[in-house]
Amino acid sequence: MSSELISILVLVVVFVIATTRSINMGALAFAAAFAVGELVADLDADGIFAGFPGDLFVVLVGVTYLFAIARANGTTDWLVHAAIRLVRGRVALIPWVMFAITGALTAIGAVSPAAVAIVAPVALSFASRYGISPLLMGAMVVHGAQAGGFSPISIYGSIVNGIVEREKLPGNELALFLASLLVNLVIAGVVFVLFGGLKLWTQGAVATETGPGTGTEGGDSGSSGGTGKPRPEPNGTGSGTGTSPAPTTTATVTATQPDTVPDIRLTPARITTLVALVALVVAVLAFDLDAGLTAITLAVVLSAAWPEDSKKAVGQIAWPTVLVICGVLTYVGVLEEMGTITWAGEGVSDIGVPLLSAVLLCYIGALVSAFASSVGIMGALIPLAVPFLAEGDVGAVGMVAAFAVSATVVDVSPFSTNGALVLAAAPDVDRERFFRQLMVYGGIVVAAVPAVVWLVLVVPGWG
Repeated sequence: MSSELISILVLVVVFVIATTRSINMGALAFAAAFAVGELVADLDADGIFAGFPGDLFVVLVGVTYLFAIARANGTTDWLVHAAIRLVRGRVALIPWVMFAITGALTAIGAVSPAAVAIVAPVALSFASRYGISPLLMGAMVVHGAQAGGFSPISIYGSIVNGIVEREKLPGNELALFLASLLVNLVIAGVVFVLFGGLKLWTQGAVATETGPGTGTEGGDSGSSGGTGKPRPEPNGTGSGTGTSPAPTTTATVTATQPDTVPDIRLTPARITTLVALVALVVAVLAFDLDAGLTAITLAVVLSAAWPEDSKKAVGQIAWPTVLVICGVLTYVGVLEEMGTITWAGEGVSDIGVPLLSAVLLCYIGALVSAFASSVGIMGALIPLAVPFLAEGDVGAVGMVAAFAVSATVVDVSPFSTNGALVLAAAPDVDRERFFRQLMVYGGIVVAAVPAVVWLVLVVPGWG
């Protein structure tokens, strides 16, 4: 048995054990990376740790640390309430607002994980407050980021178009952008319908008027910001199941639950935290600074100024999520070091049936990208498709678009950077259950989307 095949089988075993024995998958993956790296790939410790995602580790820790402080001092409550007022109380529009914001950020040049890191904590705090499925909100954020991810001036778009130009393949920047936009828009619509979006429409708008003499919305600081719906209990009920709490009138909430929601007026700590969040956006988008290091720095400044709000924030960093993601990606790094990824791609390209090679490359791109860098996979596998694309049996424009969409639409997987950020940012959920939901949803996307985009973009021979 080849070393490449052994490494793939070990990965399957890791998934089976983690699923059936409730062991942290990251810990298992670290052990597997050590065993396969030393015994099969003949790698030393440096070679094994070459795949450790240090940048993602810092992003996960930094962003969750900063937003843990924002939750502690009530800033996220204020942002959620502001979002309600922005759409005139129509809670059902908020997931689409988050979709549009992340799409706009990536379309103008933000790296997809940076856009998700900025938007996901606010979006999921909103979902927690109003009993919206975190899977729905998280998927809308990630698919929004990918919807704008291939604009001609975006990071992903520039990379793929550059690869196409370097390999002297026919290209169409607008077709690539529209393909990703439309696919992710359709998926977002399906997710919205399947995971409770229609129920949000039937609930109508919630109260947003300012009550006299309260300084808060809805006339009572204890009425969930005047929304007429209590905040779900912190055990995850409502936010982890995709169902909403039973509708309640504002009068009932005011009378029976006066302490469910904190005061949402702006305070010096909240104003400073808002400035810090804006500074994070500007630093990442305008100055191309690292999102994780910037977030940690801002969190430290806030902690020094208001230590009473921050003393428990470090404990609220999503450490189990950090372990899972870093462990799995370290193992994937071992696969890359020993050539397993290239071996699989070359094996597909040598089949000799262009359409079959095309759909298999889309599936390999989707499957590997669910655990590793989407950009890296596109950079590695698009050139492998050059030989049969040059023969003209498969349209280059359609194939590149299908492969690019397949390799990025799966970023909702909890093992990808975007999925990990969504998992880490979700407050008041059963995190293990949410992890499994994201994993199942990511698996469905991996199974379905490559075949669909292949059928629509490759089989007709576009380009």
